[in-house]
Amino acid sequence: MENNIKRPSLFLFFTEWVRAMIEYVQSWFFLRNYTIKHKGDGHPILVVPGLLCTDFSTRVLTRFINRLGFTALGWELGRNLGDLNDLRDLKRLNHRVDTIVQRYNTKITLIGWSMGGIYVREIAKQRPELFHQVITLGSPFSDVDAPNNAKWIYERLTDTSGVDEKWLRQIPNPAPIPTTAVYTKQDGIVPWEACMERIVDDTHHNIEVKGSHWGLGMNSSVLLILEERLGYAYV
Repeated sequence: MENNIKRPSLFLFFTEWVRAMIEYVQSWFFLRNYTIKHKGDGHPILVVPGLLCTDFSTRVLTRFINRLGFTALGWELGRNLGDLNDLRDLKRLNHRVDTIVQRYNTKITLIGWSMGGIYVREIAKQRPELFHQVITLGSPFSDVDAPNNAKWIYERLTDTSGVDEKWLRQIPNPAPIPTTAVYTKQDGIVPWEACMERIVDDTHHNIEVKGSHWGLGMNSSVLLILEERLGYAYV
């Protein structure tokens, strides 16, 4: 991406929690009144949380996905601490994928929120034959070095000395399967420009929504996108 990407404003950063709570309340009313339009085929959908988060943070997503008629699964690896030394998180996630494939004997759809989106794109690139599609929510895969409001937390939590620089440089490369990158220009954590596929074509798409970074997993617009993408677009 361009080198002039700016860090999200402090106003957006400090209002993240408030805006996310509003989106959570709105999602409650949405889920209470919404009628599902596209019923799923039951195939497994693996949902990976963002930095510092657990599967608890994705509970609105997984409940909605189950309601759509699919089988929502958490990553079941505890709190996402961004452990990429020797790509340990990706190895653990690949083991989780193996377990799911063995159990369900079918392809998987991948959904990743923030750093979780970087993870799912990477495992999709490693073994694309195992997956239907990838959906990322506010994931800065296009420029992981772009200024953001989460880097200082990540650097204090994680020893980055063992992260492969060559691997970091290839992160923006697209996965060879259908991919949807959801982003919001009101993101207070990472720059929205870094959350988009660099090349858009029949397979790789970018979709903008309005909302906060922390609210993406409960944003009603995101839920509608999931229904459309999971229900009939690629599966």
